[in-house]
Amino acid sequence: MSNASELHPFLSIDIAAGPKVLAPRAETELLGRTAIELLADIGEPVVVDVCCGSGNLGLAIAHARPDATVYLTDLTDETVAQARSNADRLGLSPRVRIGQGDLFAGVADLLGGQGVDLIVCNPPYISTSKLVGDAAHLLEREPREAFDGGDYGIAVHQRLVSEAPNYLKPGGWLTFEFGLGQDRQVALLLKRSGRFGDISFANDDLGRPRVAYTRLN
Repeated sequence: MSNASELHPFLSIDIAAGPKVLAPRAETELLGRTAIELLADIGEPVVVDVCCGSGNLGLAIAHARPDATVYLTDLTDETVAQARSNADRLGLSPRVRIGQGDLFAGVADLLGGQGVDLIVCNPPYISTSKLVGDAAHLLEREPREAFDGGDYGIAVHQRLVSEAPNYLKPGGWLTFEFGLGQDRQVALLLKRSGRFGDISFANDDLGRPRVAYTRLN
């Protein structure tokens, strides 16, 4: 497990990630930059970071946008405690609210029916079979919940696409990370939902699609 005091650089902040919490990855900075860019023309945005883990995405957005109100949520006691600790250490707690629950269940009451400008999510996207095969080493240091995306690696994405429209404002943004080669599956999910407009992808340094972003109709 990671040392609780170990800090990981993520965009313009340092994030602690202790035992049973996913350590921020450099590759996820692409998602963070995408989210911040999508908010460029929105004043006083309301943002939700689902599957927040250590809070790296939501807290980086809060740091970049001092006018933003950011809601973070995750499922486990460890992730929620770590996110709260990071928010406190970074001095962002006054503008950050943190809930606990399965996907949006942790923030539904906190939002109180308020519409959201942007939902950002770095969900688990490795198939269960790979976690007992090629990717089994990931579970030596970090929790299964951070990686296991079900039989095809997109189980949480399916729920995210289905539930996000219940919280977004009309024209609100949904952006999330996915695994290598999952862009076609993600595009199909979004199209089949019938709730979103044009689908765009942000590519990594090797030109591979890794982040999707789209607006609610």
